[in-house]
Amino acid sequence: MKTAVPCYYHLDVEVSPERVGQVRRILAAHLRFWNLENLVEPVCSGAEMLLLAIHEHASDKNTSIEMWWNRQHLITAVAGNDHALRPDQDLRTCLQHLAANSDGWGCCATDTGAKVIWFSRRARAGERVPLVAREPEPITQEGLDVPREIMPVAQVAGWTRTGNGVLEEAR
Repeated sequence: MKTAVPCYYHLDVEVSPERVGQVRRILAAHLRFWNLENLVEPVCSGAEMLLLAIHEHASDKNTSIEMWWNRQHLITAVAGNDHALRPDQDLRTCLQHLAANSDGWGCCATDTGAKVIWFSRRARAGERVPLVAREPEPITQEGLDVPREIMPVAQVAGWTRTGNGVLEEAR
């Protein structure tokens, strides 16, 4: 069983339509490796929408994708290097999707003027199946044999004790 330890993944990619599918598979593989199977679809679809929107609206296609897993939340961030990209206008539909399908999201600018859009998802515990009490079943239907008469170990091994108490091999 894998334990929930903090994890981090970073990927730099030049966005193109064919690369978006590859990035989706890479992110899904990392989530499965981190034992976060239930987050694969919402996280990958959010990242995919962001990458497609950046491909459509940004002039600089170089982006960075990061995922942080802190045992409670998975935070996914996509950073675009295009200074002219306006998330409130160019990425409105994508941001509405993120707001509807994540536990939290946001947008901020870096020191260089690049835009970072992030969203988070809580990790939900696996579904637990309730235990149902069952009637005990008999272990065996047959009775056990009565233990044999206890014999000295030497006699069982084929040795006998002489009159003066010395062990000799039985003939």
